Amino acid sequence: MIDEEVPTSRLSLDTFGKNLNVAVVGASGGIGRALTREVAKSGAPSSIFALSRSNELIKGPSASWLPIDFEDEQSIASAAKTIQDEVGCLHLVFVATGFLHDVDGLQPEKSLKNLTETSLLQSFRVNCIGPGLVAKHFVPLLDRNRKAAFAALSARVGSISDNQLGGWHSYRTAKAALNMLLKTISIELRRQNTNALCVALHPGTVDTALSKPFQRAVPKEKLFSTDRAARQLLAVLNDLTAEDNGGFFAWDGAPIPF
Repeated sequence: MIDEEVPTSRLSLDTFGKNLNVAVVGASGGIGRALTREVAKSGAPSSIFALSRSNELIKGPSASWLPIDFEDEQSIASAAKTIQDEVGCLHLVFVATGFLHDVDGLQPEKSLKNLTETSLLQSFRVNCIGPGLVAKHFVPLLDRNRKAAFAALSARVGSISDNQLGGWHSYRTAKAALNMLLKTISIELRRQNTNALCVALHPGTVDTALSKPFQRAVPKEKLFSTDRAARQLLAVLNDLTAEDNGGFFAWDGAPIPF
């Protein structure tokens, strides 16, 4: 378990080995960009692929950009095929996408009366369907001869057993569905690739556009910068083994009940 921030100097992906091929999906978002930077700093990768709809927010030469759109499965399949042709296999796939609200008025529901078909569909599209389609095309690329992982950002509010407050109906439900999807994928993965794991990760409250409207009640020490969040998530992945396949873990490595 991680008890403190992981400094860059301590960041390591040593349990994965050297010469890693890494794909970060949602690389133009706050956490995705930070993950791309921190993976590059670790010194472990030989290839990093940054996948997103736009490359305008992705800076620096450390990663190769590939276009991907959750509403276009062909773009996901095409990105996977390009990566397979270039490097053969992947050792880490990190889906760093999430949707909670937007500028067009979709907000987390405070009451059942606020629930709409539009909010449910949009939340499922980004928080569950997109990651599921990425898994369909990218999990088969995980290396079978050494440790490899497929990880996706979930959220503690997606835990059914931990839900004591209610509200946020669409977001909670879509993240709970993502957790079930990842668990189901992990069972199939165990039969096909004993060195690989598929997990859901909760990053804590991170200072991004997603959490911005809801930060007022968050203690300063619990509001993480994107860089710190990325380091913590990578440290958790480094500590996990094949025995943790199918799990749901917080930023500090603690298991979260489904």
